[in-house]
Parts: sequence; C-alpha cells; structure tokens
Amino acid sequence: MKVLLAAVLVVSAVGIPGQAVAAGIDQPLTVSGQAAAMQKDFGLTEQQMNARLKSETDAAKLLPVAQKAAGPEYGGAWYDAARQKLVVGLAGSSRANAVRATGVETVAVPKAAAVLDKQKNAVDKLAGKSVPAAVSGWAADAKTGSVVVNVQAGKRSPAVDAFVAKVAKAGAVTVREVAAQAPQTFAAGTVGGDPYYVSNIRCSIGFSVHGGYVTAGHCGRGGVVRGWDGSNQGEFRGWSFPGNDYAWVQTGYGWWTVPVVLGWGQTSDSLVRGSWEAPVGSSICRSGSTTHWRCGAVLAKNETVNYGNGQLFYGATKTSVCAEGGDSGGSFITGDQAQGVTSGGWGNCSSGGETWFQPVNEILQAYGLTLHTA
Repeated sequence: MKVLLAAVLVVSAVGIPGQAVAAGIDQPLTVSGQAAAMQKDFGLTEQQMNARLKSETDAAKLLPVAQKAAGPEYGGAWYDAARQKLVVGLAGSSRANAVRATGVETVAVPKAAAVLDKQKNAVDKLAGKSVPAAVSGWAADAKTGSVVVNVQAGKRSPAVDAFVAKVAKAGAVTVREVAAQAPQTFAAGTVGGDPYYVSNIRCSIGFSVHGGYVTAGHCGRGGVVRGWDGSNQGEFRGWSFPGNDYAWVQTGYGWWTVPVVLGWGQTSDSLVRGSWEAPVGSSICRSGSTTHWRCGAVLAKNETVNYGNGQLFYGATKTSVCAEGGDSGGSFITGDQAQGVTSGGWGNCSSGGETWFQPVNEILQAYGLTLHTA
C-alpha cells in the first residue's frame, strides 16, 4: 500500500497522500473547484471566478490565432480582467481589422514584439553577469515599447545608474521601482513530511511527463532522488541553472506518474489536460509542498531575474502569487492547463510577495518530453 501511495505522489504530495489521491481520482475535477479556492485572492464569488477562468481559457486558445492574423505588426498581448477580453497590441494599422475579426480587442503599441524581443535580448548580453544586487531584473514592456529595469525601492545608486546607462545602449529603457526585497530561489533544507529530497535540499514536483516529472533546475543534483516517504524515487536526467531553471527526473523504484496537481484540501485536485499558455493578466494558481495552494495573476513574461552572485534567470514569467522555501519546482496552473514550475521570488505568504516560474513548454521542448495529460 505504501508503494501505491508513493506512486501517485509524483505530482507533489505531503501529509496524508492517500486522501489527496482519493480526492483527485474519485471526485470530479472541475474549474469550479479552483474558483472556490481563488475567491479569497481575487475577491470574487465562485460564479464570477468560474466565468473569469472560462474567459481566460478562451483567451489563451485565441491568442495564437490573433497573433497569426497580426503578422509582423504583432506587439504583444494581455488579458483585461475587468472586461474579460484578450487585448492585442499592434505596431501598425494595416492588419487591425483582421485581428479584431478573431474576437480580440486591439491597441496601438510603439514597437512590434519581434523588435522589442531583440532589444531585450541585447540588454541581456550587455548586462553580462555583473548586475548590481539592487537590480531585481528586467523585462520587455509592450505598452511602453521599452525594456523596464526593476530597481529595489530606496536602493538607487551610482552603480545602478551606470548599469542602466550601459544597457540603454540597446534602446529605450525605463526604470521602475519595485519591492525592496531581492528575489531568491525557493529551495529549502530538509524537514519532515516533504514531497521529495535531493541531497539535503527539499523541493516540490511540478508536472508529470511520460517517464517522470519536471521541476526546478536549481534543485537538480546527481544521484538518487527520494520521495516523500524517504524511499528511492528516481534520478535527475537533466537540469539547467542559472540561465534557465528547469530539470526533469526519470522515475522508477515502483513509482509512476499521474496527470494531477494537488489542491491540498483547499480545492479539488486538478487534472492536467494540456499546456495552453495563459496571457499576461490571467489568473493563475501554484501548488507547492510548503505553502500548498496559492493564487494570483500573471504579471509579465520573458523577464530576466537577478538572483545575485551572477545567477541570472532568463525567460521567466512573473506572477503576484506568493511562495516560500521548499515550494521550488512546484506547479503553476491555470484551469486545467499547465503553465510552469516555480523558480523563486521575494516575500512570503504572510506578508505577500511575487514569484517567477519557468514556462513548462520550454522544458518539454528542451528535453523532448511529453506532458502526461488526462
């Protein structure tokens, strides 16, 4: 029986796994279960949250259609929660009617996304590894047509100004003041009841893939990975950090995978049915072994995060979801669509904070993996 309980824990489990598994397999897994758990975070009724989640799912599926219609004028996209509409930025007007015909709204933006992405990549190269500790990171901002450099509140200095001047050689740069806390990864030392261990580090499992699961790269180590019960679970077959923050574990020793993300009793466990990428502005939830189920919104994409000591993480997605040590590698999910694995952030789940994740589709592509879906 213990082997069976461990096997279904591949999604991330702690405490009484048998109960969590029973909820995931025997009870209907609906978006409304997530909606109920998200009411506190968004201040909406369950009915309103259900409507929002459905609208966001529709927007995620509509995005590639609208992007194709926009062609070279595509200038990024975001979800407008107030109007429950996908908004597409256009650097030009010749394709506006075709884009609106797909069912989205359009706004004018200063630059095409392809141009702005090149500028952001140029900033990455100019920045190098010597980034001032007060610089939390940077990201392309479609609305302003610039790369926004995030500087911790009250920590502007000559070193920061020199850094901004250096990266501004790539094009327009905007400085934005953010929380005074620096980002950090969310691994943790070993404590009892954790979902998996590697060396003396505890992390959380992200999503099942055929043959194993994906998690955070900074958790990656050689040797055998141990499950929540201390038994051998599998081995890391690949990991990448810094630069990226992804890894995958090949399971064995009697463990197998299931397409489930745990709701920790706060919501029904979630079946994973795919990996449509949610646009900026969408609601999103995270499951991890320390702070369990937490929700918020997608704030930015393709952000570069400065974890200090030359550890830069490129291509991150930023969210308003809180997290704490031990949550690293855990699942980010919108509705029933996998989004990514927890990397790090600032703050905690008592006072609040922000968390970045590694998009899951990039992990699948990097290692040639197939997401285990229901």
